[in-house]
Amino acid sequence: MSLLTVGIDIGSTVTKGALMSDGAVIGTCRMPTGWSPKETGQHLLYTLLKEHRVSLESVHRVVATGYGRQTMEKAHKQVTEITCHGKGAYFINPANRTVIDIGGQDTKVVRLDDQGNVVDFIMNDKCAAGTGRFLQVMATHMEVDVSQLEELAREAAPIQLNNMCTVFAESEVVGLLATGASKASIAAGLLTSVASKICTQAQRVGVVEGVYFSGGLAENRYLQRAIQDKLGVTLQLSPLAQFTGAIGAALMG
Repeated sequence: MSLLTVGIDIGSTVTKGALMSDGAVIGTCRMPTGWSPKETGQHLLYTLLKEHRVSLESVHRVVATGYGRQTMEKAHKQVTEITCHGKGAYFINPANRTVIDIGGQDTKVVRLDDQGNVVDFIMNDKCAAGTGRFLQVMATHMEVDVSQLEELAREAAPIQLNNMCTVFAESEVVGLLATGASKASIAAGLLTSVASKICTQAQRVGVVEGVYFSGGLAENRYLQRAIQDKLGVTLQLSPLAQFTGAIGAALMG
């Protein structure tokens, strides 16, 4: 009989789930977290199980991680996202040694040893600078969707931004728009600034070859290239990038 485990990663903006059977990923699911992490986590769990015709009773363990992990009533265990991202990244590619994750409200860089254990990490969770939330706020002021920033950024050279603090950056972006700066140059400047910030974090931890980019923003090719250029490495990418934490949680089960 297969050993089924589920990992639920309740992020500040998106909740992700991974269903594993005998250590292999057989299903994933994601949805906006919304105003209630508790309700979203439970809804995603049952949605994931229903899609794969699995009953909750047949699941060996449900493990929760992420910003809202403590709200997951059906979880047998809650595990920190640092541990889960490390486990997930190593599972996706055992050659991964440095994990870069840009989340909705935090950024983190995790360094792994040759067995996939966390040996060091740095996390920015006290300020929204350089996070998905930071980009969302700026995109709102530019009257574009955050998903449009990548396409816009390709159209112009990045403009210099002096502030990464969300409050001051808002005023700066509004001022730049008022003086006629293009949305394209501002978008390029924003993504370049985010890349610079995460690279500074990575260098503080120590960048070891096998640098893996996880999270939803890993799909942003402009950001990929900016990070690669600044670190001088080729990023390891995966179609499962946004589910890295959920996969790690399922493995902990």
